[in-house]
Amino acid sequence: MPIPFHNGEITVQTRAGVREEAEQIGKVISDIIKPAAAEFLRTQQIAIASTIAADGSVWASLFTGSPGFVQALDKQTIQITPFPIQNRSTERSRRSPSCARSAPKVRPKIQNLENFQIGLLIIDLSNRRRLRLNGNITMQQKEFLKIKIYQSFFNCPKYIQTRYLKTIKISEPQSPEIQTRLVLDQTDQIWLSQADTFFIASAHPDGGADASHRGGYPGFIQVVDSQTLLFSDYSGNNMFQTLGNLAVNPKAGLLFIDFEQGHTLQLTGQATILWDAEQLNAFAGAQRLIQFSLEQVLETRNATPLRWQFGEYSPANPRF
Repeated sequence: MPIPFHNGEITVQTRAGVREEAEQIGKVISDIIKPAAAEFLRTQQIAIASTIAADGSVWASLFTGSPGFVQALDKQTIQITPFPIQNRSTERSRRSPSCARSAPKVRPKIQNLENFQIGLLIIDLSNRRRLRLNGNITMQQKEFLKIKIYQSFFNCPKYIQTRYLKTIKISEPQSPEIQTRLVLDQTDQIWLSQADTFFIASAHPDGGADASHRGGYPGFIQVVDSQTLLFSDYSGNNMFQTLGNLAVNPKAGLLFIDFEQGHTLQLTGQATILWDAEQLNAFAGAQRLIQFSLEQVLETRNATPLRWQFGEYSPANPRF
C-alpha cells in the first residue's frame, strides 16, 4: 500500500521538517479494519463525525449509542446505529395522558450528509484510546449508516483528558433544543475559554473528510472576539492529516461537548495555520497556531443522553 498522504499533508510535513518521520509513521494507516480495531469498536459509545454540507462548509458532529453502536460488518464496512431520541412534539404530547403510551422515539437527524465523504473518530475517554476511520457513505437509512472504509488507524493518547461514563444512558432523556447564530454569545465565549477538549473536522477535495481530537489545559483556546478563536497546535504524530487538509481547504468545523450536561456547540468556519515564531512565544508548547474565523454556530442542548465525570488531565498537556 503506498504512503497515503495527499499534497497538503506532504507540504505541511515538509515545512515542519518531519517528512521522513511521517513516511515511517504513515505505515500504520490501513485500508482495512484490523481485528484490534473491530474489537475496540465493540465497547464504544461515542464517535465524532466530519461531514461536508451542500454549501461546502465542514461540520464536526457527535454520535452516541449503546456499546458497539459502531460495528465492523466486514474488513472494509462499518455500520453506525445511534441512540434514538425524543422529538420536541413527542415531549409535548407526553404531557397528555391520552398520548403517554404512544410517544414514539426517532433517530437523531445526522447532519450535512449531502456529500458521501465522512471522517470518524471513535474515542474512549476512560483509557485515552482513539481510532480514526475515514471513508464513504454507501447507505443512509433512518436508523443507520453504512460506510466503506479506506483509512483505519489508531492515534496516540496525547492530550486526552480522562473522563468516565456516569451512566450508559439516562432513562428519560430530554428533547434536543437547537439554536443557530452567526456569532459567539457571552455564554459561548465562557464555555470555550474554559474548555479542555474539542474536536476538529476538516476535508480535502480528493482525500476526503477527517475528524480529530484536540486537548490541553483550560485556556489553551483563546477567544479573540465573537467570531475569532486562536488555539495551539501541539506536537503530534507528524502525519498532519488535519493541517494538511487545512493547507488546501481552510473550511473546518469544531465540536465542543458539555460532558456533564450532554449539550454540544458546533462551529463552522475557516481555519488558518500561523507559523510565525514571534506569535508562538505567548503559547507554551505550541508548534503552530490555528486561527479560526467563525461563520455559524449551532448549539444543541440535550444532544446526547450520556453523561461523563472528569478524571484527570493528560500528562502530555503543556503547562502555561
